[in-house]
Amino acid sequence: MTSTIADTAPIDVLESLLAQRYSCRAYKTDQVPREIIERILGAAQRTASWCNSQPWQVVITCGEETEKFRDALYPVAASGAASSSDFEFPREYRGVYRQRRRESGFQLYNTIGIPRGDRLAYAQQALENFRLFGAPHVAIVTTDEALGVYGAVDCGGYVGNFMLAAQALGIATVPQAALAFHSAVVRQHFGLGEDRRVVCGISFGFADTAHKINSYRTSRAPISEVATFVG
Repeated sequence: MTSTIADTAPIDVLESLLAQRYSCRAYKTDQVPREIIERILGAAQRTASWCNSQPWQVVITCGEETEKFRDALYPVAASGAASSSDFEFPREYRGVYRQRRRESGFQLYNTIGIPRGDRLAYAQQALENFRLFGAPHVAIVTTDEALGVYGAVDCGGYVGNFMLAAQALGIATVPQAALAFHSAVVRQHFGLGEDRRVVCGISFGFADTAHKINSYRTSRAPISEVATFVG
């Protein structure tokens, strides 16, 4: 007897979506239908937030508007322009966090044939963030300035739910804090108010599953490394 989603426990559905989702770095050019995007947004809108403030506001590009944004952002990033981020980036990655970051980076470089230690190639690959990895859409997620870091935390929950909803609908995603590195460009390009703080972007579309860059998956730490039981 063939099972259906109605026969599947909700936790099994959630675990399956979490296991399937990955950061997609190569996309087909096809546009995602508006009704699918709106369904993703509708699901993400159920995200919990402090005092139900729902601080996120999202700008979503389609068609030529995505190209215009790429054309505005990439030259600034490629020029080595100083950061204009609204939030302080990590001061450093230490210990296990550094190890995990390096592991993830080397997985990426090895998959696409970049030799270890080739810093120029590393830098060129990093700049692909500002081409949105070729995605046909990007969602720019912002929060209200007055809500500070907790508005950004709420937006983090929104980003996670956006990506899971997208995965459930067959849409690939990649969350990009890198876009917030040039918040001034983002703010000017989209005419965002000075009260909005750029948290990150989410590039999305239909995955190019034939591209080798989409063939690797990052690891996850065991529960014993991240959780402490008391009592």
